[in-house]
Amino acid sequence: MLNILYQDDYLAAVDKPPGLLVHRSGLDAGETRFALQLLRDQLGRPVWPVHRLDKGTSGVLLFALDAETARRLGAAFEAGAALRKTYRAVVRGWPAAEGLIDHPLRRLADDARAGREELQEARTRYRRLARHELPLAQGAFPGTRCALVELEPLTGRRHQLRRHLKHIAHPLIGDATHGKGALNRAVAGLLGLQRLWLHALRLELVHPHSGAALTITAKPGPEWALWDRYGVGAPEPPLS
Repeated sequence: MLNILYQDDYLAAVDKPPGLLVHRSGLDAGETRFALQLLRDQLGRPVWPVHRLDKGTSGVLLFALDAETARRLGAAFEAGAALRKTYRAVVRGWPAAEGLIDHPLRRLADDARAGREELQEARTRYRRLARHELPLAQGAFPGTRCALVELEPLTGRRHQLRRHLKHIAHPLIGDATHGKGALNRAVAGLLGLQRLWLHALRLELVHPHSGAALTITAKPGPEWALWDRYGVGAPEPPLS
């Protein structure tokens, strides 16, 4: 059963666990469980996914409860209406305290819209929240640096966060596609857990019917506390 974070007559938001697909995909033909199907069965009514989260990503996932609401949200997002997403992630290395990644991305080959606007603008804002050093030797270095970061995608491109972090040489820990396989395996062995360390923490939007501001939050799971034992210094203060 999915943990429902928010529900009204038009919308439902759940806390998606890592490893669960949002809906059927030819890329994971062997999967039999999907968030869409689980929520539909749980509520006893059809649901429409409003946005996507990668299979390995946990956190806030929003659904519309009728086709008209799905259409309104889709039109609002397409027009650039206010939709703010905030993520927590663990990356390799210690990035700068804050920054903006402004790097265009090409449409992925399996994107159904791939023939249009092949190169798309893409921007991600980030800030570093904490630094970690793991007892894992890397080449000439006795330890491995990692950092907890907050990410805010300012555009909505496919796999944007994973691709942007690779671009700045700070790939997500646990990212099998854009990260480092040997490092991912070593970290999983140290922590006793293998996952993509990316969590959709907060979703802010304007309600498509009432016009009210809506904020939905999903706390990171208890496994994120595994990183605390490897902290370097005090948590970094919020940036203005």
